[in-house]
Amino acid sequence: MRKLVHAISILALSGCVTKGRYKEDTDALQRKIDAQTSANADLEKKNQDLQNQLLAAAKDKGALKSSLTDMQKAMDEMKTRQAEERKRLAEFTELTKRFKKLADSGALSVKIIDGKMVVSLGSDVLFGAGSAHLSKEGMKTIKEVGAQLAAIPDKRYQVEGHTDNQPIQTTTFPSNWELASARAISVVKTMIDSGLPAERVSAASFADTHPVKPNDSVEDRAANRRVAIVVVPD
Repeated sequence: MRKLVHAISILALSGCVTKGRYKEDTDALQRKIDAQTSANADLEKKNQDLQNQLLAAAKDKGALKSSLTDMQKAMDEMKTRQAEERKRLAEFTELTKRFKKLADSGALSVKIIDGKMVVSLGSDVLFGAGSAHLSKEGMKTIKEVGAQLAAIPDKRYQVEGHTDNQPIQTTTFPSNWELASARAISVVKTMIDSGLPAERVSAASFADTHPVKPNDSVEDRAANRRVAIVVVPD
């Protein structure tokens, strides 16, 4: 009997030990699972952070690439403008050399106005008052100007007629528009006669709409009465 009780006690104790070990094992396993879960969560967060960093880097790279592209484009445009300015300066230098004699005599002036090269001649030197017929001296000057312009290859010109603000009203010229137009056409025809191809020149009338002086003195009005030969930009 005592042996049976002892055996039962041993089995009961063994069962308790087994249950105790099982609990310990499961607790340990749970701790491992919890630790792994936490580690996985950390890895997931790190992975998300890394993805965010990669996206930000890609955006920064795209922005940098775009910025570099814009900068290169701006530099190319600047180089193009600089080349155009050098070309325009060379052309202006050539034009002033061609007309140095006439400019020194006061017959004309060579300027850059609104980015365009302009040969300006006073109408009082070219025409009589209220007339569109070139004077003898005016005819000589325009022929020389036309010959010089014809010698510059691949350039086109617009001849502009300008008046002061004093109105004119005659049978031939009802207003300053007709007078300025007739004077411009007279200059164009003479330039063509001097060898300038007709397809490279045109005429325009501005009447008194583009004054270079205020029109409040004799001298200023004389400056506004002019014929401007504009070199048409390429």
